[in-house]
Amino acid sequence: MRTGVRLAIDLGTRRIGVARSDAAGILALPVETVYREGGQEMFRITELVAEYNAKEIIIGLPRLLSGKEGKNAADVRSWGAELEQLLPTCNIRLVDERLTSVSAHQQLRSAGLDGREHKSVVDQQAAVLILEQALEIERRTGRAPGLPLGNGSESEGA
Repeated sequence: MRTGVRLAIDLGTRRIGVARSDAAGILALPVETVYREGGQEMFRITELVAEYNAKEIIIGLPRLLSGKEGKNAADVRSWGAELEQLLPTCNIRLVDERLTSVSAHQQLRSAGLDGREHKSVVDQQAAVLILEQALEIERRTGRAPGLPLGNGSESEGA
Protein backbone atom coordinates (compact mmCIF):
# COMPACT_ATOMS: atom_id res chain seq x y z
CA MET A 1 0.00 0.00 0.00
CA ARG A 2 1.38 3.39 -0.99
CA THR A 3 1.70 6.01 1.71
CA GLY A 4 0.69 9.65 1.56
CA VAL A 5 -2.47 11.64 2.00
CA ARG A 6 -5.06 11.37 -0.76
CA LEU A 7 -7.88 13.84 -1.32
CA ALA A 8 -11.15 12.58 -2.74
CA ILE A 9 -13.58 14.76 -4.62
CA ASP A 10 -17.28 14.28 -5.25
CA LEU A 11 -17.87 16.84 -8.01
CA GLY A 12 -21.41 18.14 -8.27
CA THR A 13 -22.88 20.88 -10.40
CA ARG A 14 -23.11 23.26 -7.41
CA ARG A 15 -21.06 21.71 -4.63
CA ILE A 16 -17.88 19.67 -4.26
CA GLY A 17 -17.49 17.24 -1.40
CA VAL A 18 -13.90 16.81 -0.22
CA ALA A 19 -12.49 14.02 1.95
CA ARG A 20 -8.95 13.04 2.87
CA SER A 21 -7.08 9.99 3.99
CA ASP A 22 -4.50 9.77 6.71
CA ALA A 23 -0.88 9.38 5.58
CA ALA A 24 -1.04 5.58 5.94
CA GLY A 25 -4.09 5.34 3.67
CA ILE A 26 -6.20 3.68 6.37
CA LEU A 27 -8.82 6.28 7.30
CA ALA A 28 -11.11 8.39 5.13
CA LEU A 29 -12.28 11.61 6.78
CA PRO A 30 -14.63 14.38 5.61
CA VAL A 31 -12.93 17.73 5.04
CA GLU A 32 -15.39 20.30 3.71
CA THR A 33 -17.92 21.24 1.07
CA VAL A 34 -16.62 23.68 -1.54
CA TYR A 35 -19.08 25.64 -3.66
CA ARG A 36 -18.51 25.86 -7.40
CA GLU A 37 -18.24 29.52 -8.24
CA GLY A 38 -16.85 30.41 -11.64
CA GLY A 39 -13.66 28.40 -11.26
CA GLN A 40 -12.78 29.83 -7.83
CA GLU A 41 -13.27 26.36 -6.33
CA MET A 42 -10.08 25.26 -8.09
CA PHE A 43 -8.04 27.57 -5.89
CA ARG A 44 -9.63 26.18 -2.72
CA ILE A 45 -8.82 22.64 -3.85
CA THR A 46 -5.19 23.63 -4.50
CA GLU A 47 -5.07 25.15 -0.99
CA LEU A 48 -6.37 21.88 0.48
CA VAL A 49 -3.75 19.89 -1.46
CA ALA A 50 -1.05 22.11 0.06
CA GLU A 51 -2.61 22.12 3.54
CA TYR A 52 -2.74 18.32 3.73
CA ASN A 53 0.37 17.73 1.59
CA ALA A 54 -1.75 15.46 -0.60
CA LYS A 55 0.10 13.16 -2.99
CA GLU A 56 -2.94 12.18 -5.02
CA ILE A 57 -6.44 13.39 -5.85
CA ILE A 58 -9.18 10.86 -6.49
CA ILE A 59 -12.20 12.20 -8.34
CA GLY A 60 -15.45 10.27 -8.51
CA LEU A 61 -16.37 9.45 -12.12
CA PRO A 62 -20.13 9.18 -12.70
CA ARG A 63 -21.05 5.90 -14.34
CA LEU A 64 -24.37 4.31 -15.09
CA LEU A 65 -25.26 0.92 -13.60
CA SER A 66 -24.36 -0.53 -17.00
CA GLY A 67 -20.78 0.69 -16.49
CA LYS A 68 -20.96 3.37 -19.18
CA GLU A 69 -20.05 6.90 -18.23
CA GLY A 70 -22.93 9.03 -17.03
CA LYS A 71 -23.94 12.42 -18.39
CA ASN A 72 -21.73 14.31 -15.95
CA ALA A 73 -18.58 12.33 -16.76
CA ALA A 74 -17.46 14.82 -19.42
CA ASP A 75 -17.73 17.65 -16.85
CA VAL A 76 -15.67 15.62 -14.37
CA ARG A 77 -12.98 14.92 -16.97
CA SER A 78 -12.87 18.56 -18.10
CA TRP A 79 -12.78 19.90 -14.54
CA GLY A 80 -10.09 17.37 -13.61
CA ALA A 81 -7.97 18.44 -16.60
CA GLU A 82 -8.18 22.08 -15.45
CA LEU A 83 -7.16 21.06 -11.94
CA GLU A 84 -4.27 19.04 -13.34
CA GLN A 85 -2.93 22.21 -14.99
CA LEU A 86 -2.82 23.89 -11.57
CA LEU A 87 -1.31 20.84 -9.84
CA PRO A 88 1.07 19.23 -12.35
CA THR A 89 2.98 17.26 -9.70
CA CYS A 90 -0.10 15.76 -8.04
CA ASN A 91 -1.47 12.49 -9.41
CA ILE A 92 -5.14 12.71 -10.34
CA ARG A 93 -7.14 9.50 -10.73
CA LEU A 94 -10.76 8.80 -11.62
CA VAL A 95 -12.71 6.20 -9.64
CA ASP A 96 -16.18 4.83 -10.36
CA GLU A 97 -18.65 6.58 -8.07
CA ARG A 98 -21.78 4.57 -8.81
CA LEU A 99 -24.38 4.96 -6.06
CA THR A 100 -22.15 6.95 -3.69
CA SER A 101 -24.59 9.86 -3.38
CA VAL A 102 -27.48 7.48 -2.74
CA SER A 103 -25.43 5.65 -0.09
CA ALA A 104 -24.35 8.94 1.48
CA HIS A 105 -27.98 10.09 1.80
CA GLN A 106 -28.94 6.73 3.34
CA GLN A 107 -26.09 6.85 5.86
CA LEU A 108 -26.94 10.39 6.94
CA ARG A 109 -30.64 9.53 7.24
CA SER A 110 -29.68 6.51 9.37
CA ALA A 111 -27.63 8.85 11.56
CA GLY A 112 -30.80 10.85 12.25
CA LEU A 113 -30.16 13.83 9.98
CA ASP A 114 -33.09 15.04 7.92
CA GLY A 115 -32.81 16.32 4.34
CA ARG A 116 -32.21 19.93 5.37
CA GLU A 117 -29.49 18.98 7.82
CA HIS A 118 -27.56 16.69 5.51
CA LYS A 119 -27.58 18.94 2.46
CA SER A 120 -24.42 20.64 3.73
CA VAL A 121 -22.52 17.41 4.43
CA VAL A 122 -23.86 14.85 1.94
CA ASP A 123 -21.19 15.77 -0.63
CA GLN A 124 -18.45 15.28 1.96
CA GLN A 125 -19.92 11.90 2.88
CA ALA A 126 -20.02 10.91 -0.80
CA ALA A 127 -16.33 11.89 -1.07
CA VAL A 128 -15.58 9.73 1.99
CA LEU A 129 -17.30 6.78 0.29
CA ILE A 130 -15.33 7.36 -2.94
CA LEU A 131 -12.09 7.45 -0.94
CA GLU A 132 -12.96 4.36 1.12
CA GLN A 133 -13.66 2.47 -2.09
CA ALA A 134 -10.37 3.64 -3.64
CA LEU A 135 -8.34 2.69 -0.57
CA GLU A 136 -10.00 -0.73 -0.45
CA ILE A 137 -9.20 -1.34 -4.13
CA GLU A 138 -5.56 -0.50 -3.48
CA ARG A 139 -5.39 -2.73 -0.39
CA ARG A 140 -7.00 -5.62 -2.28
CA THR A 141 -5.07 -5.35 -5.56
CA GLY A 142 -1.83 -3.62 -4.59
CA ARG A 143 -2.39 -1.18 -7.48
CA ALA A 144 -3.43 2.44 -7.60
CA PRO A 145 -7.23 2.65 -7.88
CA GLY A 146 -9.20 3.70 -10.91
CA LEU A 147 -7.79 5.34 -14.00
CA PRO A 148 -5.26 8.11 -14.40
CA LEU A 149 -6.96 11.27 -15.62
CA GLY A 150 -7.06 11.38 -19.41
CA ASN A 151 -6.33 7.68 -19.89
CA GLY A 152 -9.41 5.58 -20.49
CA SER A 153 -7.45 2.55 -21.67
CA GLU A 154 -5.93 1.37 -18.38
CA SER A 155 -7.94 -1.30 -16.57
CA GLU A 156 -9.85 0.16 -13.65
CA GLY A 157 -9.08 -1.71 -10.45
CA ALA A 158 -12.51 -2.58 -9.12
